[in-house]
Amino acid sequence: MTPFPGRSAASAGPAHAHSVDRLLTRRLDEALARPAAQQPCWPDPERASAVIERLRHAEPIVAPDETARLSEQLASVARGEAFLLQGGDCAETFVDNTETHLRANLRILSQMATVLTSATGVPVVEIARMAGQYAKPRSAVVDASGLPVYRGDIINSTEPTPTARTPDPQRMLRARAHAADAMDMVRRIRAGAAHISHEMLLLDYERAGLWADACGPGTRLTSGLAHFLWIGERTRQLDGAHVAVAELIANPIGLKLGPSVTPELAVEYVERLDPHCTPGRLTLVSRMGHHLVRDVLPPIVEKVTASGHQVVWQCDPMHGNTRQSANGFKTRHVDHVVDELAGFFEVHRGLGTHPGGIHVEVTGEDVTECLGGASGTAERDLPARYRTACDPRLNADQSLELARFVAELLTTVVRAPRRGRAGRNLDLERTTPPAGRLSQVPVARR
Repeated sequence: MTPFPGRSAASAGPAHAHSVDRLLTRRLDEALARPAAQQPCWPDPERASAVIERLRHAEPIVAPDETARLSEQLASVARGEAFLLQGGDCAETFVDNTETHLRANLRILSQMATVLTSATGVPVVEIARMAGQYAKPRSAVVDASGLPVYRGDIINSTEPTPTARTPDPQRMLRARAHAADAMDMVRRIRAGAAHISHEMLLLDYERAGLWADACGPGTRLTSGLAHFLWIGERTRQLDGAHVAVAELIANPIGLKLGPSVTPELAVEYVERLDPHCTPGRLTLVSRMGHHLVRDVLPPIVEKVTASGHQVVWQCDPMHGNTRQSANGFKTRHVDHVVDELAGFFEVHRGLGTHPGGIHVEVTGEDVTECLGGASGTAERDLPARYRTACDPRLNADQSLELARFVAELLTTVVRAPRRGRAGRNLDLERTTPPAGRLSQVPVARR
């Protein structure tokens, strides 16, 4: 593979004389020229361009054969033959890129996968939110103190000072080095068993990691930064740069879908991001909130399924259920998380489609960030070990409880006869957590 040019001044022109490369260069330039949400304003653009040029010449973090293997596994998920488990930190930090932390997170992902496979017999595809999850989209430009908001270690620092919060392009180099170290750890601990992923958010970083790959039928673009990339809820504008860039990338792509997405819009995304109807090429990640999933998701699944595309249907039960605690902490309640998962499975069981996976923010450490679970974590417990750099994560015990609950849901799908759209039944009883497994705080109902 050869590095592919981005839009920096120093990288103008095609990577090769070949006409296909010139076409890809032009298409990438056009994609990057579109409006791009959630991007930093570098105070020194020339310095940023110099960093991007250095990044372009760095070796890829992931290997093409690893990405190809994941694509094959995701095709199995899309066909209903496997289940996707994706999880890890909300936002990775440089200071926590340690062997202890990485091992803990890989261990909890492996333990969750073991619970699922042991209970169902279904193969589990593991993808870690790791080795690159350093950028975060934010809902505000400034924080409560009036400082520029923290946008992830790849852009600025959590330290509450004007200098620390000023976007610094040099941090992209640090993120790249930390990501490479983390990937080395993944290969040592979970070689062939776990893949890495992150949100494709910071386009200056992402474009520098694109390579021209001529190993397949014709030259195409592939990201050397991760096996799997996803587009977030705040950057999925149909006419925006993130979707346009993702169209050009051969890696498997995920797309977060919030409750404002219509069935028609979902089909537009699918046609753009999966033009060749490749099973597993696209993962649609619903993040509706536990109170909306049963109403909003069914027509989306029906419309996309009718289009003929075989996507992976994945549930993110975290982001639609975030709230502020009375003592000022961003948190989630385990009951709301499992209720959204229950609704997700109910929808797919009723439509005869495959509930293909979950995407969760978890850690193998004993944090106190999410409420509930068997330990009964309450709001008064949150300050004890609230360590996340951004959003709250399930701790190790809560993560395993969640895996057991999902295993029970998945078991009902495995044992149930598959039905087509004509045999759908959406008037199903809500699935409730088994007594004694999860906290029994009542879940809000419609």
